[in-house]
Amino acid sequence: MTNDFILHADDAIIVINKPSGMLSVPGRGPEKADCAIARARAIYPDALTVHRLDMETSGLMILARSTIAQSNMGKTFENRLVDKQYIAVVAQIILGDSGEISLPLICDWPNRPRQIVDHSVGKPSLTRWRVLSRDAQANTTRVELS
Repeated sequence: MTNDFILHADDAIIVINKPSGMLSVPGRGPEKADCAIARARAIYPDALTVHRLDMETSGLMILARSTIAQSNMGKTFENRLVDKQYIAVVAQIILGDSGEISLPLICDWPNRPRQIVDHSVGKPSLTRWRVLSRDAQANTTRVELS
């Protein structure tokens, strides 16, 4: 673990910098026990999960230091009061400069943690995207997603 894993800690929260390729929480089996929450708990045994990032996603995660803080922060995620921002490299050239994707999503249980579009039972979702750069040689587009 590098020194830049724990970015902030106080009495209520811990902010960690999860690297790509690491699980947020333990997976099934002992070979998937190494994860962000386990590494945080090695330093702060009271760390509690508030949200997760996909294994291949790097970025900031907020952990709670009490069940009250965990519940309060969990409600802010549940009530969509948290703005999330991602940078992604897409394997093609996107022609537009910005846009929105608004589709109802639900967990694809056989392929967790993937999501699928389901117009009958999916939850509303909105992703705004903006092109940051294009690399014609590599046929990729760097986009900001929120």
